[in-house]
Amino acid sequence: MRAIENDRKMKIRLKKRGKSEINCTNRFEVEEDMFCNQCQEALNVKGCTRNGVCGKKGEVADLQDRLLYVLKSISFYNLKAREYGLNEEATDRFVLDSFFATLTNTNFDKQAIESYIRRGFEIRDTIKAKLPEGALPARGTLPAVATVTPENINEMDVAIHSTQDEDVRSLRELLTYGMKGLAAYAHHAYILGYKDKAIFEFIEKGLVSTTDDSIGVEALIGLVLECGQKGVSVLALLDKANTETYGSPEPTAVNIGVRNNPGILISGHDLCDLEQLLEQTRGTGIDVYTHGEMLPANSYPAFKRYDNFAGNYGNAWWKQNEEFEKFNGPILMTTNCIIPPKESYRNRIYTTGVVGFEGLTHIYEKEDGTKDFTPLIEQAKTSKPPEQLESGTIVGGFAHEAALSVADRIVDAVKTGKISRFMVMAGCDGRHKERAYYTEFARALPKDSVILTAGCAKYRYNKLDLGDIGGIPRVIDAGQCNDSYSLVVIAQKLAEAFGLEDINDLPVSYNIAWYEQKAVLVLLALLSLGVKNITLGPTLPAFISPNVLKVLVENFNIRPNTTVEEDMKILLG
Repeated sequence: MRAIENDRKMKIRLKKRGKSEINCTNRFEVEEDMFCNQCQEALNVKGCTRNGVCGKKGEVADLQDRLLYVLKSISFYNLKAREYGLNEEATDRFVLDSFFATLTNTNFDKQAIESYIRRGFEIRDTIKAKLPEGALPARGTLPAVATVTPENINEMDVAIHSTQDEDVRSLRELLTYGMKGLAAYAHHAYILGYKDKAIFEFIEKGLVSTTDDSIGVEALIGLVLECGQKGVSVLALLDKANTETYGSPEPTAVNIGVRNNPGILISGHDLCDLEQLLEQTRGTGIDVYTHGEMLPANSYPAFKRYDNFAGNYGNAWWKQNEEFEKFNGPILMTTNCIIPPKESYRNRIYTTGVVGFEGLTHIYEKEDGTKDFTPLIEQAKTSKPPEQLESGTIVGGFAHEAALSVADRIVDAVKTGKISRFMVMAGCDGRHKERAYYTEFARALPKDSVILTAGCAKYRYNKLDLGDIGGIPRVIDAGQCNDSYSLVVIAQKLAEAFGLEDINDLPVSYNIAWYEQKAVLVLLALLSLGVKNITLGPTLPAFISPNVLKVLVENFNIRPNTTVEEDMKILLG
C-alpha cells in the first residue's frame, strides 16, 4: 500500500493478478484510485485520486510512476558507464523520450508506457553488462533502484510522492517535474540534431538523487536551482536549434480564418513534423493549419515558402473537443497537450513521437528519421474544408532577434515615459474559469504598459485589441513556451541598455500562469537567473510544502495571484 502523508492522506487500493503484458510474475495495477499532483489542475489543489482531471486513468498513472523508476535504474548504471566512456547515444534518446511521455497530456496509452518499461529494462541490463569488473559496489550494498527487475517492480512502492518527509518529498517532486520539462525541451532540440551532454548527465544525476535518502533538504534545494540553470541552457540550445534550422522568427500577421480547401491540423511543438507535413502535402490541394502550441511556427521564414501553409485554426489546447470537431479534416498531435478525443473526430486524430492515446493511429518515425503522413493526406482528400471559427489576423513572431531589432525605439519609449512598465505574462493556459483573470488583467493594464508573452497563456489576451505604443505592439509575442528564452534575452539586453547590473531593477514585472511541467522548468530557469517578485497562478503547485514555499518566498519573493485590482497595485509598483 502507498500512503500520502499529512493533508494528502489517501490510500491506493491495489489488486494482484497473474502475468501481464510486461511479463511480470506479480503484476499489481491500480484498481480504482490513483494519485497525481504534477499539474496545476490537480483536484482540489491536492491531487487527482480517481481519474486525472486530464483524463489519465489510474493504471496509466501507476505505470508512469514505474517507468520513472526504471529511468532511475538506467541512470544509476549509465552514470557509471559515462565514467568509463561507455555511454551510448541511444540511451540519451530513450531517457528523453520516455521521460517526456510522462508529462501531463502527452501519453495516455497503457500499452505504449508498458513498451517503454520493457525497453527500459533491456537498456538498463545492456549497460550493466558492459560495465567493467569493479565499477559497481558489492552486490549486497547496491541500492534498491539498482536491483529492481521486471519481476519485482510491481511489488515496490516507487512513486515519488510517497516519500515520508514532507519537505524532502516536495523538493523531490519539484526537481522531478522540473526535469520533465528539461527532458521535453532537450527532446525538441535533439530532434533537430542539437544535443548537450551536460543536460543528459544532469537528468541522470537528478533522477538518482530522488532515490537517495542521504540527500537532504539543503542538497535538494541546490539540485532544484541547478535544474533551473540547466533550464536556461536547454532553452538557449532549443532557440539555437530552431533558428539555425528554420530562421529567426519574423513579426507576422497570422491568418486565423479558413480557406476553401480541405485541411490538416497540426498541434504540439515539433517543427520537424510540420516541415515534413508541409513538404508531403505540397501540390495536393490540401492546406495545413496550426493549432494551439504550434501557432508560432507561422513566423518562421522557412515555413512561409509553402503556399499550402494556411495559418492558425482555433485557440489553446483545452478547446480541442470543440474546435477539432469543427475542423472536419485530420489532426496530427506531435507533442504534449492532447486531451481525450470525442467520438465525433476520434477516427481522424493521429499521434506521433512521444504522444499516445489508446485506439488512435500512431505515425512512427522511420530509421532515417522521416515520417510518412500518407494516412492523413489520403483522409484529408475526402474531407470537407474546415468550418470557420473566426476571421482576421493576430500578430506574432517577436522573438528576441525581432524584438531587439527595435530595441532603440523601446529604450527611447521608456526614457520618454511612453512605456511605463513591461508585464511578462508568459506560461500556460488551462480549463479553470479562474484563468479569466488573465484576460481581465491584460484589459486593465494602463495603456502605457506592454505585455511580453510566450506560451499558450497568450490565448487569454492575444486577440484583444490593445493597440500599440508608437508602433510597438502592446502584446509582444515571442512564441510558445519553447521560446521563453527570448524573454530572458530581451530582459538582459534591456538591462544592458539601461546600464543596470540587476535585472530586477528593470521596469519589468512577472505575472506568470502555469499548468504543466515545462512551465515548472521555465520558472526554475527564471529563479536561477535571480529574477524575483514573481506572481504565480492561478494556484500554487500542490506539491510545494509550506516550508519549501517559505524558502521560495524568502529568497525570491514568489507570491500567489489574488485579484486583478490587488495584483495590479503590486505589479505596477
